[in-house]
Amino acid sequence: MDTKTFSLSEYKISSSNTHWNLSPKSLIDICIEKGIGTIASSGALAVNTGEFTGRSPKDRFIVKDAITEDSVWWDGTINIPFNTDKFDALYDKVVAYLSTKELYVRDAFAGADKKYQLPLRVITELPWVSLFAYNMFITPTKEEAENFTPEWVVIQAPSFMAVADRDGTRQHNFSIINFTRKIVLIGGSGYTGEVKKGIFSVMNFILPINKNTFPMHCSANVGNNGETAIFFGLSGTGKTTLSADVHRKLIGDDEHGWTDDNTVFNIEGGCYAKVIDLSAKNEPEIYAAIKEGALLENVIFKKGTNEVDFADTSITQNTRVSYPINYIENIQVPSIGKNPRNIFFLTADAFGVLPPISKLTPGQAAYHFISGYTAKVAGTEEGITEPVPSFSACFGAPFMPLHPAKYAEMLSDKMKKHNVNVWLVNTGWTGGPYGIGNRMKLKYTRAMINAAIDGKLNDVTFVKHPIFKLAMPTICDAVPTEVLNPRNTWADKEAYDKKAKHLAKSFHKNFETFKNGSNDSILEGAPVKE
Repeated sequence: MDTKTFSLSEYKISSSNTHWNLSPKSLIDICIEKGIGTIASSGALAVNTGEFTGRSPKDRFIVKDAITEDSVWWDGTINIPFNTDKFDALYDKVVAYLSTKELYVRDAFAGADKKYQLPLRVITELPWVSLFAYNMFITPTKEEAENFTPEWVVIQAPSFMAVADRDGTRQHNFSIINFTRKIVLIGGSGYTGEVKKGIFSVMNFILPINKNTFPMHCSANVGNNGETAIFFGLSGTGKTTLSADVHRKLIGDDEHGWTDDNTVFNIEGGCYAKVIDLSAKNEPEIYAAIKEGALLENVIFKKGTNEVDFADTSITQNTRVSYPINYIENIQVPSIGKNPRNIFFLTADAFGVLPPISKLTPGQAAYHFISGYTAKVAGTEEGITEPVPSFSACFGAPFMPLHPAKYAEMLSDKMKKHNVNVWLVNTGWTGGPYGIGNRMKLKYTRAMINAAIDGKLNDVTFVKHPIFKLAMPTICDAVPTEVLNPRNTWADKEAYDKKAKHLAKSFHKNFETFKNGSNDSILEGAPVKE
């Protein structure tokens, strides 16, 4: 393997064993040599991220200082303040610890549009985290690499354990963003998503403030006519699956910026997809991307083989794969599109209440964007035995340092300026709630989305949902008519009405936090209140 002698002294790291910008093959070989990875039958590297198989939102902090004090939304649960002196002390401990370790350094960019790019450096003690960074960020050209100067640095020390009482953390793991020192400091967790979302959180702060650009937790693709579509949605709603369409070019699957230059650009250089119950039939693009160079996390092999059992959730429901975006055959190069004409809010409504597709007014769009609704189902988290409403402002609250109203205002301004259609799409349950009804068929969801994009829903008749006031189309090609109105799919209509009113109450209760900062148009977008 190639070992470079570049210095990390500017970060106070004095390790004598550092590897810079190794190739994916070199990193994979090191993982195999060290016994911390296995090659799956597909050729992908499979690893176990250890104690943490997902992000730990309660252990994500932002240093409260002159830059952030009056700009970050200190809500107490998502954006949790961290003391400057405590950060400095903890940082010194982490880098002293890493100075005794073998380290892997990756230089990369966040942001496909060069005008809005963020040069960053990822320093880690795990070779497969460096592979993850290679997959998920944008690799500099040879010329860019020669004069690379990072603006931000991510330092990840999975084996460093904080002492909460001494270090100011909640427990032994932490992810802390320091906007003054331009550092994301991660310790006690090997979950790669902390690296990815740490940088996304950074971009969600600096893009609106410094670049007048709207950051979005969304996927995006573009048709042959150059028309861009955007898909907002929380994990498990189909954001990655629905944007990977053989008939449209993928811009990106998770993080984007919408500029005043009338472009939408991918913040990342790869995809990070859930693989629970993955199949070649239902998600052929993602399935085909799981090959040499891809990184599988926390999957289980079928007994006696190295073939992944995608249905096995023994370790976690959050099994994942990361791969470079060019592993998807049909991609937009570069990862930039024009202003979108259609925006889709995806929700996996486990109550079976919301329509499979409905058109939103500007007020409803702002209301549902701020709400960011989906539902958790039994088994996804400890203690959940039946569907539970889940709200995440802007469909990505854990990564949004500013007040949700700021992002909602930017979306509203874009909608009005560019005459964008906004659709609410339920990829969740129909015919009843989770446990009684069935998950919406992917082919129906794709047909409805394609109809919206192609303008085939422009002239059809719409009816208004009695509780949520959503405009539901009465006809859509390739979709049974009865599916379009969720009440029609329930055997017990009174039970549906009761469940719809129950869900509406959850929306109202959640929105109390945002009521004071919302105008009349947004408030009128709420469901009926009894």
